Amino acid sequence: MIPNSPDGPTQLEIFRKMALLKANDERSRKVITTGRLVMPYYSYRGQEVIPSALAVNLKDTDYLCTIYRGIHDMLAKGLPLKDLWAEIAGRVDGTCKGKGGPMHLTDVKHGVMVTTGIVGASMPIANGLAWASQLRGEDRVAVATFGDGASNIGAFHEALNLAAVWKLPTIFVCQNNRYGEHTAYAKATGAKNIADRGLAYGIPGVRVDGNDPVAMYNAAREAVERARAGEGPTLIEAMTFRFHGHVFGDKGGYIPKEELEEAIAADPYPRFRAKLIADGIATEAQLAEIESGFEKDLDEAVDFALASPFPGIEELTSDVYGAAA
Repeated sequence: MIPNSPDGPTQLEIFRKMALLKANDERSRKVITTGRLVMPYYSYRGQEVIPSALAVNLKDTDYLCTIYRGIHDMLAKGLPLKDLWAEIAGRVDGTCKGKGGPMHLTDVKHGVMVTTGIVGASMPIANGLAWASQLRGEDRVAVATFGDGASNIGAFHEALNLAAVWKLPTIFVCQNNRYGEHTAYAKATGAKNIADRGLAYGIPGVRVDGNDPVAMYNAAREAVERARAGEGPTLIEAMTFRFHGHVFGDKGGYIPKEELEEAIAADPYPRFRAKLIADGIATEAQLAEIESGFEKDLDEAVDFALASPFPGIEELTSDVYGAAA
C-alpha cells in the first residue's frame, strides 16, 4: 500500500466531490418528500468517501460501471448535475433522454457506462470494456462498483476469474455497507472478508476503511497504477455504512439502533472537513463556499430538469435495436 497522504489540492478535490454527493443526496430526499418528483431513490448518504477518493485517481477516459444505487459513483466520476436531474425526472434533456430514469444512467463523455439494475452485472460489463482497452492498447482502466450482497452472485466469481486469467485492467470495488438490501452481512456471506476472495483467483484483495479518505485514496491509487501497468485486476473491499434504508421509504428497522447511531456519530464527512481545517489545507470560509456553491448548482439543476419537456411518443421506437423485418 502506498503510505503517503495525497497532497493538499488532491484532498481538497476529494472533499469537493464529497460535498457534492452529500448535497445531492439531501436534495434528492427533499425533492421526493415535498412531492416535486416521484421516483425510486437509493440513498448513499454515509458512503461519500469511496467514489470521491477513487475518482480523483481516474481520467474521463477511464470506464465506470456501476449499479442502480450508484448515483454517488457517477457524480464523483463527472456526470453533470443538470444531465442527472433531467434524467431522473424522466425528461428529454437527461443523459438517456428521460428513458433510463434514476436506475439506468449513462454519460459516455465522462466514462460513466452502462448502469445496470441487475445485481452483480457491473463486473462482467467492466471486464468487457477493460478487454477492449487491452486489445486496443489504450491507457484505460475499467472500474466496477457493487455492494457486499453482489459478491455472492455468480457474476462476481466469473468476472474475477476472467480478469485474473487475462490480466485485465479491471478494478473491482465492493462498497461493503454491511447490509445486502435488508440482510446483514453475516447472515448471507460465509467469508469473513470479501477481500479474502481475491486470493482464490490470484489477484490482490485489499480491505480498507472506506470512510477514511486517505486510506481509500491510497488503495485506489495502487490498484489504478497496477492496472495501467498491465499487472492485472485488484479487488478492493471498502468498509462503510449507509445511514438510510435500502430504498427511500425503507425505515431500516432491520438495522440495530445502536449500530446505526454509532455509524452516524462517525460520519466521515464532518470528520474530513475538520481535518482539512486542522491541517491548514482549507479554511472554514473556503469549505463553506464550496458547499454553498453546490446548493446553488442544485437549485439550477432541479429547475432545469422540471422545465425540460417529457420525451415525445417518437422516442418509444428510437434507440431500440431489433432484427430487420
